[in-house]
Amino acid sequence: MSKKVLVIGAGLGGLSTALRLNALGYNVKIVEQYSKPGGRLNSFSKDGFTFDTGPSFFSMSYEFTEFFNSIGVQNPLKFRKLDPLYTVNFAPDGRKYQVYTDLNQLALQFKQIEPDFKKNVTLFLEQAKDIFEDTEYRIVKKNFDSILQYLLGLATVPLKHTPKLFRTMWQELGRYFQSEDVKIIFSLVAFFLGATPFNTPAVYSLLNYTELVHDGYWNVEGGMYSIVESILDIIKSKNIEIQLNTKIVSFTNTNNKITGFIDQNGNVHTADLFVVNSDAASFRWEILNNSKFAPKKLDKMHWTLAPFTIYLGVKGVIPELNHHNYYLGDNFKEYADTIFSSTVSPEKPYYYVNVSSKSNPDCAPEGCENIFILCPVPDLRFKKDWSDSESFADGIIDDLSKRINFDLKSNTLTRTIWNPIDWKDKFNLYQGSGLGLAHDLNQVGGFRPSNKDEQYSNLYYVGASTIPGTGLPIVIISSKLVAERIQKDNALSI
Repeated sequence: MSKKVLVIGAGLGGLSTALRLNALGYNVKIVEQYSKPGGRLNSFSKDGFTFDTGPSFFSMSYEFTEFFNSIGVQNPLKFRKLDPLYTVNFAPDGRKYQVYTDLNQLALQFKQIEPDFKKNVTLFLEQAKDIFEDTEYRIVKKNFDSILQYLLGLATVPLKHTPKLFRTMWQELGRYFQSEDVKIIFSLVAFFLGATPFNTPAVYSLLNYTELVHDGYWNVEGGMYSIVESILDIIKSKNIEIQLNTKIVSFTNTNNKITGFIDQNGNVHTADLFVVNSDAASFRWEILNNSKFAPKKLDKMHWTLAPFTIYLGVKGVIPELNHHNYYLGDNFKEYADTIFSSTVSPEKPYYYVNVSSKSNPDCAPEGCENIFILCPVPDLRFKKDWSDSESFADGIIDDLSKRINFDLKSNTLTRTIWNPIDWKDKFNLYQGSGLGLAHDLNQVGGFRPSNKDEQYSNLYYVGASTIPGTGLPIVIISSKLVAERIQKDNALSI
């Protein structure tokens, strides 16, 4: 008889793990506290508009293909490559750059501010490529059973990369580029992943390689939630049960094994094995009461910024907005230094704007746009009170209106705001942190919460706060790693 697995959480990590384990012969069930599967990769409809709630593009598209191949299904997703990748707008003078994957075209954008850009970016991306290729299989796509094993794995990475462990991403960019604008644009991969280039190690320049050369950025025909919908179709065809509105609050155990998890209604969900797609750090305390992850210790960890999101349905077509847009000020270093620990909302916030109706017209009524605004803000450790949500949103909308020369307020047909408290409550995000644990050198690989529990031998983890980290394709890799670990521990034949 096949072993029963309970997957807690129907985010991308939980859904993909369930299908991988199903393909390996396990009997899988999923429970999810939210009313809809997908985790942060979610959607909602309101007043004729449909909004993707979280991720709006991704890199490493081939990881999705690998996932579908691993479960014996042809990739059902229709990818759309982004080019330009995004538009960057600076205040106060309104200068604008389109970021293309074609380096010649990109060089034209920076001709006036970085005359040797083509030569320098080629050198920069060559070293970034080396880091990516030298760590992908040695570190990123690998399970580690101990910190020692992880350190031995690091020892196989060429020594030429060692100096980048002691430089920040900003310092690394300064070795190749003179222009502040160029350095800021290339550092956005860190900033809008919940960190800043001033505290992110230089090794993460590999992200610039992934976006500009390796695979670029993609979204999906039909909107980002179609990723979840396609996976749900397969789950349904495999008769895998998903139970929604089910919040896990406690557990039962015997002899260092979990025997069941208890939901808010007192129901006990039993299985032979358990996979948690909730936050791998905070779950260990909030449910398991593991003192190594007590609040004082969790709060000392470095978490990614929290999301403040605005969803607008707007009458009119706005030519000044592209599909992906960044709106920045003129105080990048000062802003980055204060945003993590500020106790108040930023006065002149930096934010990202996604208009999915530019690529998927079905997301909005004819002659309208659906606008998603994401402003990274301090998590709830620092700013607990979000009673200013409406006024903060008003300020962002007013600023964007001026910068695109379009009165958003008077043309708004529908408006929804989610502050960090909403994100915490909907998706059980620790302190409202949008992408889980940050990727400091002491919080990656063997130093990150393991995908196997320290106390209970039949309990595993998948998702952003375990290995290898955050981001849609990385979470897909996470599901592969945990499935491999379960398979190894339980010696089932493929």
